[in-house]
Amino acid sequence: MATVEVSLKDVMTSVEGALGAAVVDYSSGMALGTLGGGKDLDLTVAAAGNTDVIRAKVRTMELLGLSGQIEDILITLESQYHLIRLVTGRSGNGLFLYLVLDKSRSNLAMARHQLKRVEEQLEV
Repeated sequence: MATVEVSLKDVMTSVEGALGAAVVDYSSGMALGTLGGGKDLDLTVAAAGNTDVIRAKVRTMELLGLSGQIEDILITLESQYHLIRLVTGRSGNGLFLYLVLDKSRSNLAMARHQLKRVEEQLEV
């Protein structure tokens, strides 16, 4: 099992084109840890904003009567991918991993695979 800090370092070093990553509590919108980012990518603000994305999707699924769990949510921008992966383990209920990728330098399929691996090892 890996801590938040170890998990963030792992995802930032194992995913080509990673610009920033965070572990976020979506009940509060608070980032439990961040790594990367910069003046053009405030991960704390992004964490809070993406909490609203998850809440809206969960509400929509309930209204539609859809069963199953959300694995991940992808937001594609002109030059970036924003990947949100809900943490499903017993210690991660209510958390999500957030990863921002440089679209021109990343492989989305590999990033999703690596993020899943990190999520499975995360211990909070």
